[in-house]
Amino acid sequence: MIRTVVWNENVHEQKSQVVRDNYPDGIHGCIAKSLNASGKISATTATLQQENHGLTAQRLAETDVLLWWGHAAHGDVSDDVCDMVCDAVLSGMGIIFLHSAHFAKPFKKLLGTSCNLTWREAGERERLWTTAPNHPILDGVPHHFELENEEMYGEPFGVPEPLETILISWFEGGEAFRSGLTYKRGAGNIFYFRPGHETYPTFHHDTVQRILTNAVLWAHNPQQRIADVHDAPNVPIEKSLEPLTQRGAKLHREGEDGFR
Repeated sequence: MIRTVVWNENVHEQKSQVVRDNYPDGIHGCIAKSLNASGKISATTATLQQENHGLTAQRLAETDVLLWWGHAAHGDVSDDVCDMVCDAVLSGMGIIFLHSAHFAKPFKKLLGTSCNLTWREAGERERLWTTAPNHPILDGVPHHFELENEEMYGEPFGVPEPLETILISWFEGGEAFRSGLTYKRGAGNIFYFRPGHETYPTFHHDTVQRILTNAVLWAHNPQQRIADVHDAPNVPIEKSLEPLTQRGAKLHREGEDGFR
């Protein structure tokens, strides 16, 4: 079983009856339920309001894949939690950013760019096209599918060039957008998936649920986590694989300048 945590800021559910009607158990509850139905994933949830936002170093160490949904409260996420999430990704945890999480602190830190885009909230039709039909995330996904109501995101999208663009969207108003992007940061796999505005029942859609399940399976890294992504140990001459003689001055000494 792939150990998965669905993180949601859980703000709109507290304030909007429309969102509560769409997601009576919260967006996180809806996604976790669909993932657990796969039989291959063990999904639990965490929210912004919990202590440490529900994400401790120990819990992240025991998480294979983290899904992140945020929108209204990006700034309320602790910098310490953001750093822990990014370190977990660099060490091998998979992560999936959903919809407005393009502005989430961990997403922006991992990608290192503005992550800006254009947008319009008009409940317009979104048609998603697969551009890499043989990609594991798109297993069982039709060549195109439609969401009757969604928020528009449009180009330019201020992100680095991805490893793969596997989905693009067309919107009723005419815009297009790269809606499924993969990245690698350190040892961790990253997937950005655009749909998921809170006022529409997007996460109940069968194809969306299929994509998220596939994405967890793809993002999972079965290799052992890197012990310390910040570790940069010195390898002294006497421990080199081949015999060598020191040449020139030695700048760094044991215990100085942060070197060990």
